[in-house]
Amino acid sequence: MDASEPPTDNPYVTDPEVDFEPVETLTGTEAREQARLLREAIRYHDHRYYVQADPAIGDRTYDALFSRLETLEGSFGLDDETSPTERVGGEPVSELATVEHVAPMRSLDQSGEADEVRAFDRQVRDAVGDVTYLCEPKFDGLSVEVVYEDGVYQRAATRGDGQQGDDVTEQVRTIPSVPQRLRGDYPDFLAVRGEVYMPRAAFQEHNRERVERGDDPFANPRNAAAGTLRQLDPSVVAERPLSVFFFAVLDASVDFETHDELYERFPEWGLRVTDHAKVVGDIEAAIDYRDDLLVRREELDYEIDGTVITLNDRAACERLGSTARAPRWAFAYKFPARSERTTVRDIVVQVGRTGRLTPVALLDPIDVGGVTVSRASLHNPDEIARLGVSVGDEVAVERAGDVIPDVTEVVDGDDRHYEFPETCPACGSEVERDGPLAFCPAGLGCPAQREQAIEYYASREAMDIEGLGEAGVTQLTEAGLVEDLADLYELTVGDLAELEGWGETSAENLIAELEATREPPLADFLTALGIPEVGSTTARELAQQFETIEAVRTAGEDELQAVPDVGPKVAAAVRDFFETEENAAVIDRLLDHVDPQPATTGGAELDGLTVVFTGSLDRLTRSAAQDLVERHGGSATGSVSGNTDYLVVGDNPGQRKRDDAADHGVETLSESAFITELEERGVDIE
Repeated sequence: MDASEPPTDNPYVTDPEVDFEPVETLTGTEAREQARLLREAIRYHDHRYYVQADPAIGDRTYDALFSRLETLEGSFGLDDETSPTERVGGEPVSELATVEHVAPMRSLDQSGEADEVRAFDRQVRDAVGDVTYLCEPKFDGLSVEVVYEDGVYQRAATRGDGQQGDDVTEQVRTIPSVPQRLRGDYPDFLAVRGEVYMPRAAFQEHNRERVERGDDPFANPRNAAAGTLRQLDPSVVAERPLSVFFFAVLDASVDFETHDELYERFPEWGLRVTDHAKVVGDIEAAIDYRDDLLVRREELDYEIDGTVITLNDRAACERLGSTARAPRWAFAYKFPARSERTTVRDIVVQVGRTGRLTPVALLDPIDVGGVTVSRASLHNPDEIARLGVSVGDEVAVERAGDVIPDVTEVVDGDDRHYEFPETCPACGSEVERDGPLAFCPAGLGCPAQREQAIEYYASREAMDIEGLGEAGVTQLTEAGLVEDLADLYELTVGDLAELEGWGETSAENLIAELEATREPPLADFLTALGIPEVGSTTARELAQQFETIEAVRTAGEDELQAVPDVGPKVAAAVRDFFETEENAAVIDRLLDHVDPQPATTGGAELDGLTVVFTGSLDRLTRSAAQDLVERHGGSATGSVSGNTDYLVVGDNPGQRKRDDAADHGVETLSESAFITELEERGVDIE
């Protein structure tokens, strides 16, 4: 039977207003069969309503079917995790767990300039020849991974950092347009990418209800969707009007030749897609598609901020590959920023973590594209001079995406303009200029930089000290308990337990988290210091090259430039950071408490070995396992080929990599077998 056709032998589809006999007259067998038919019927009607936007019955009839199913399940103990009644939400959790994605969820290269879109096209055609593109709206929501096994919903996760995200399985389960069980001839394994959003009409109604209850309204639909999905109580999510569009396959046990094939297959399986996707023959048609969608943007009941242009041939996409951040076969052509007028009431200078001074205009609140804007960036002193902006001026404000809005011009003002301060507003140090930019040179001697440095040091990207977020750092600094990084390690349970909102258990937990970071890997320590221009990848390269913190601190610029991916700018930034007197003093104190462990390059134990990972690992994270292989001379790649030695299979693995391993005769290993293999080769994984 076609997945789009109704089950004709189901009375609750063919005659949904049937009268129900009293529950107490049913036998257990009769109740189970009636519940089965009701679930099938409700899934069918959900598909008609949420996927096809063509409901077959009215709300009251649907509610009667749903209520009957709830009654049967409660009266006869007919629990089923895929039942439509499970959408009401599971038990609340204390925090969102972190899970590995089955495949990377990358960002997109993007621009609002047609010439850059054409440049993308030239690069694609130079590599693979003539092409067609799939064009689709760029949804302004929250990206999620959703995994199905044997057609049954298994889990969902936010995009996070692209490699791992927050486990929102129970939250996403409550979204009506996410099927609990796939329809039709579905693949055995399917991991898809979707965008969770709140429809505009539903957003306005939900905000009205919030205001009537005395709650603050959400600023825009995207914030509403993101805030809702991260609720710890799934029942709260179930009460809010979220929906989803699916648009990509992350991994599957079947192959797809083209991206537009997904838009044919997804609805057959019950996965909702936009009806605005279109295949075009060249890049000029893709540009026209974007311009046409921009005109019709306000007709849509969901927010979009551009279009996505994707090479349609998936085999050609594989040949093009991806960078660490983005695929080379897709590009986001953004819409122009929205613009409105308002008045500048004040200008303040913010001090960033790296010492950069950024002037920000405080504005009369104004709605810009559905978002209430009350501040906008002025970027730097040169931009202030170019605009000629001052307090009291009427200005044009633009907002593009989620970044802080920009002041683009002075609409009505006089000849005055704001005088940028000559000293840092946080510490009084004399401001230094680097081209158009202004900096406070005090480094960790500046209280504003110091507090942000502590926040970054504790963040997930750095030391990952659970329980020490922005609010906690502010509380500790305001209480005088922490002035710099070293003070974190001098905290006691008694210090923390005396603070408002802290108990003995939470205090003990934080102290335990801090204790666990006293001997960090050198790469993690370098990342956590927040050295300008040094992210986690560069930190890892520095750690492998120099092996100790002292060697990094004393390395000259020429030595630093010998490190892969370290050029003159990065080398100068590293040297300036460690030579700043205030930074050096803080690091000296910090090293009294923390002993960064030398990077283990491991020699050539894994020389010539090529490993691919699929699924999530228990003892190691997938990224840690990849780093381990590469530190010891091996290669960790993203796809299986004839050159692959091992495919390491974790939980929720991708079927395609397993199929490729079988096709190429590649040996598969469990995580424990992989660890045994490493240990036999002389690699210490501790």
